[in-house]
Amino acid sequence: MCGETEEVSPETGVAGWLRFFMAMDRSAMMESEGILMCGRFTFILDDYHVLIVRYGLTKIPFEIVPRYNVAPSQLVAAIISDGEQNRIGQLKWGLVPSWAKAESFGYKTINAKAETVDTKPAFREAFKRRRCIIPADSFYEWRKEGNSKQPMRIVPQDGGLFSLAGLWDSWTAPDGRKVNSCTIITTIPNELMAGIHNRMPVILEREAETTWLDRSAQDGATLKELMRPYPAEELRAYPVSAKVGNVRNDGPELIEEVAI
Repeated sequence: MCGETEEVSPETGVAGWLRFFMAMDRSAMMESEGILMCGRFTFILDDYHVLIVRYGLTKIPFEIVPRYNVAPSQLVAAIISDGEQNRIGQLKWGLVPSWAKAESFGYKTINAKAETVDTKPAFREAFKRRRCIIPADSFYEWRKEGNSKQPMRIVPQDGGLFSLAGLWDSWTAPDGRKVNSCTIITTIPNELMAGIHNRMPVILEREAETTWLDRSAQDGATLKELMRPYPAEELRAYPVSAKVGNVRNDGPELIEEVAI
């Protein structure tokens, strides 16, 4: 995960998304024209009751299936608060603000920087009142090694869930179709991630989750304090197969450690 990709303009439609990300795959999601473009994670859950207990849910209205290579433009599970209780739903990864002219706006809002999330037009209103949590159990990042890049999987030391800090919004298409979408916030790297990449996703500490989801919490300084780098000692990283660079691959072999 890294900074906002504000200049990315692939062609519209599903085919456009696929061609765009397959082109990025060939360089293992490398920086292109100064654009930091990355964003993959896993959501592998053996017991959905873990979600219910962790986030105080009453039900999960869709099937939870193991996902080893979640990529932008796909639907992701997300936790939001309706003001009375937490709910889980599916949001399209790539935030489309309510005022956007086209759904393709989401191409450039896969990530939002913690440093500017309260001032960027695409994010500032969502930051105030439409925050969400994207549950995950690892994320991928590419470490530069000479002229190539080695994909790394970053996981919690205890093997549990991450709560990735996100924002969501709802956009209505000209034909009346509603698109609910999200972005994942990133911050500066901790000591572990500094040797891999210059950004990392905001992973909320357990005690910060309730405040993050609370729609009445709108003090910018308090909220920004929650977006600090996650403690390095609570994470570990290991190399995985380059197959993770292809969005079409989505199997358990992607999370196996490889020798380098």
